[in-house]
Amino acid sequence: MKKLKAALVAGLAVTMLFGCGKSSDEAVVGLSIEKLEDVQEVTPAATEATSEEEEVIDEDAPPAEGMVRSYFTNQWVDEEVNNTRPIAVMYPINKEAQPQYGLSNVAVFYEIMEEGSMSRQMGIVEDWQNLERIGNIRSIRDYFVYAALEYDPVIVHYGGPELYVKTILTRSDVDNLNGVGGVMGSDYGAFFRVPEGSTSEHTAYTDGSHVSSAISKAGFSLEHRDSFNGEPHFKFTGYTNPNTLEDYSDAVEATEIDMAGCFPVTKSTLTYDEEKGVYLKTLYGSAQKDALTGEQLSFANIVIQRTYHETRDDNGYLAYQMHDTTNDGYFITKGKMIHVTWEKTDDYTPTRYFDDNGNEVTFNTGRTMIFVVQLKGKSFSKFKVNGVEYAD
Repeated sequence: MKKLKAALVAGLAVTMLFGCGKSSDEAVVGLSIEKLEDVQEVTPAATEATSEEEEVIDEDAPPAEGMVRSYFTNQWVDEEVNNTRPIAVMYPINKEAQPQYGLSNVAVFYEIMEEGSMSRQMGIVEDWQNLERIGNIRSIRDYFVYAALEYDPVIVHYGGPELYVKTILTRSDVDNLNGVGGVMGSDYGAFFRVPEGSTSEHTAYTDGSHVSSAISKAGFSLEHRDSFNGEPHFKFTGYTNPNTLEDYSDAVEATEIDMAGCFPVTKSTLTYDEEKGVYLKTLYGSAQKDALTGEQLSFANIVIQRTYHETRDDNGYLAYQMHDTTNDGYFITKGKMIHVTWEKTDDYTPTRYFDDNGNEVTFNTGRTMIFVVQLKGKSFSKFKVNGVEYAD
């Protein structure tokens, strides 16, 4: 077939050369055998070379004008997305609150225990301005605020225990949209109910236009403030040079992550999809999906961060020490896991993770899941990786 095509191409060329005085058949016959062989050999080779050139991907070149690397995922985003502050959304994790909206735009996702043996989620959401719905939205705890500040977000929540949250939420540098209003901050018209008029839990939502309008009414900065360093949040590597953790002799297989010992109600798990190179998240034994897109939550990186905590009162409200330099955890990516230590020294400095050689861990391009768990030996400190329990 290639030879026939080559001959036809050659014939067309000769026809053009000799004009209408000869038929195309005569022109092809007039070619020497040597010339036909030259065409047959050169044409396929040139085609293959072109195909190879088209497959070359330059990771350092943006796919379109005006695109830059996301501070939080290292993926390509419009420059406006990077300049705009993310929102830190408090998502309830209750079974009846699923599925939720806007999860596909979460760059970094947290799960941390709260009172009553229940956990809660917080999503650092970027590129939120055009989202048609975000939520549902629930109350916040102060340790979520301390986790969020390093991203310089506008915090979106629906109340919280005033005794423990008011102090941090009313600081002049903390911008928040509070669905219940009052002393911890106004709602600025950011929220609506679905169905309309409902007052029950798990029915409070917002969207990109409501948040934009509320930020304007509140006088908050839409763009990152001076406290944000404008640097990649984690130490990233790209798709063409992934961190497989193969350089660590003590890395263990980590394709099945079972967090039920830390979060006994939600039973959060993640399963490694080797083809896609990401971990797929489940809640209550089912895929955790974005209600807008139907996409299952997936992460390139997983952090299990052991953290000092204490119980504050008879209601079971908890405190977590989000600033520390003494505790450890684990980093998981590409089907492997290593032990790490972590440190955070002030509100706006990103939490850093270090391997056992003291080197900062390299994160792969993509989203990150962070489980903040209790120190070993505490009630909710056990988890399993590929069936092996980690508790000590």
